[in-house]
Amino acid sequence: MSMELPPQELFLPDRSEVDVELLSTHMCKVNDVGYHGTLFGGFMLAWLDEAAVAYACQVCETPRMVTVSMDKVEFLKPVRPGQIIKVYGEVINFGTTSCLLKIEARRHSTYNQSEKVVCQTNMKFVRLDGDGEPVPIRADVKIKKENIFREVTNE
Repeated sequence: MSMELPPQELFLPDRSEVDVELLSTHMCKVNDVGYHGTLFGGFMLAWLDEAAVAYACQVCETPRMVTVSMDKVEFLKPVRPGQIIKVYGEVINFGTTSCLLKIEARRHSTYNQSEKVVCQTNMKFVRLDGDGEPVPIRADVKIKKENIFREVTNE
């Protein structure tokens, strides 16, 4: 299947759960909760950002990625002390100097191995040079990610 791409962006086709990667795991501790006995939202946002920027660096093969934006984050389920949070990510698309990731936090049950979505958002990261100016993500990196997806989906 050949795909015409706009010159400045590489869009990856729809993905299944197979392309979602586990980025990090956290245990909610007593010191992480707010007044209502649930995880303070700021801790969750920090976990999402830390996991996502590391993933962006990995995917884009550079240590110089910075967070540009985070879409609305809606907290769907409470997280209480002792619960495990797993943060997952996947690439949505690439721009010239940026990558857009879908990031999702899930509450993991050790009793039955089920997971419930706690929150999700899209986050955009930009590659910078030594002076803090945006620079292009290498084309071979974008093509490699697209090829990996094709291999996984047998297209």
